[in-house]
Amino acid sequence: MNIFESFRLALDAILANKMRSALTMLGIIIGVLAVILLVSVGQGVKSSVTSEIRGMGSNLIFVMPGEVDFSSGQESFTNKLRIEHVRKIAREAAYVKNVGALIQSKGSVKFGSKSRRPVVYGAMENFTSMMNYSVAEGSFITETHVNGSRKVAVIGSTVANDLFAGSNPIGSRLSIEGQKFTVIGVMESKGRSMGVDQDDAVYIPITVAQRVFGIDWVNHLIVEARDEESTDLAVEEVKRILGKVLNKRDFSVTTQAEALKMMERIMGTLTLMLGGIAGIALFVGGIGIMNIMLVSVTERTREIGIRKAIGAKTHDILVQFIIEATTLSIIGGLAGIGFGIAGSFLLRMALPSEITVWSVALAFIFSAATGIFFGAYPAFKASRLSPIEALRYE
Repeated sequence: MNIFESFRLALDAILANKMRSALTMLGIIIGVLAVILLVSVGQGVKSSVTSEIRGMGSNLIFVMPGEVDFSSGQESFTNKLRIEHVRKIAREAAYVKNVGALIQSKGSVKFGSKSRRPVVYGAMENFTSMMNYSVAEGSFITETHVNGSRKVAVIGSTVANDLFAGSNPIGSRLSIEGQKFTVIGVMESKGRSMGVDQDDAVYIPITVAQRVFGIDWVNHLIVEARDEESTDLAVEEVKRILGKVLNKRDFSVTTQAEALKMMERIMGTLTLMLGGIAGIALFVGGIGIMNIMLVSVTERTREIGIRKAIGAKTHDILVQFIIEATTLSIIGGLAGIGFGIAGSFLLRMALPSEITVWSVALAFIFSAATGIFFGAYPAFKASRLSPIEALRYE
C-alpha cells in the first residue's frame, strides 16, 4: 500500500469520528496557541524594552551606589553618591559631555480632593536632554530651580489626566508629601514599559527632593559621553575621578550597551521560559492523542484483522496509524497557528506583542513531532496484532 492510500485511510478514519477527532485536536490547538501567544508576548516585551534603552542613546553611563555585579545581579549596597560628585565629574572629565543625578521614590500627590501615589523623581535640569524625554506643555526644571531649591513640579500625562481631569494644570498648586508645588510643565507621554506606566510620574528639583524625603544621597548618576566612541574613555575617567573620593566598593559603573546586553539576556531567558511553559500544554495534547489512538486501535481491532488477513503487512498498519496521529497533530497545529496569530494581534491592544517566524515554525514542528511521537506506541500496538486474534475480537 502506497503512502497516498495510507493518507486516504487516515483521513477517512478521522472524518468517521468528527467529534472525537476535534476534541483530540483541541489539546494540540491549545498547546500551539499558548506557545505562539506566550513567546510573542515575551518577544514583544523584549523588543519594547531594548528599543526604549536604545532610544536613550548608546553613549550613556550609569553610576550606581554600592558594588553591583551586573552579570549576576548581586549587589553590596552602600549609598555614598552625592550631588557634589556630579559637579566633580563635570569639572574634571574631558570625555564627558553632560552629567546629572536622579532620586526616585514613591510619593503622595494631591490636588483638591483627588490624590494618587506616582513615582516622584528628583531631577536636574539636564535630565530631559540626556534621557531623550520631551515636555508636551510648559517647561522642564531649570538650573535656577535646582540651585534655588524652588518648589516647582513637572507632571506625567497620567497624573495630569487623573488629578486635573483634562483641564490645563500649568500654574496650578498641588501637594507632594504635604508640601505645596507649582506645576510648570506636563511631560510627553511615554506609555507603558514592562507593565509600568511611565507617565505616572512627577519631576521636582533634586535639591528639593532631598529635603522632601529627608535624604542627602542620590539614587544614581547619569553620565553622557561626548560620543559613542568616547564611552569607554569616559567610563575610565568617571572611575578615576570617583575613585579619588570614594572606595571602589562604594560605586559601580555600567554603560548603556552593558545594560542593553543584560536586559536582552534576561528577556531572552524569560521568552524561552514562557515557551517552555507553553510546551507543557503541547505535551498534554500529545498524551490526549495517544489515549484516543489507543482507543481507536481497540475499536478497530476487527478491521485490522481483516486487513491483515487480505494481505496488509505489519508495516502498512504501522504507517497508517502514525499518519493518522500525525494528521491530527498537523491539522490541530495549523488551527492553533491561526488562532495564535489572531490572538497575538488582539493582545497588542493591552501588551507589547511580536510574532516571530521561529516561534510559529517551532510550534508547527513540535505539533507534527507530537503526533509522530505519541502516535508511535498505538501504531506499533496495532501493527503487532495477530490477524486470527483480531478477527476473533468482539
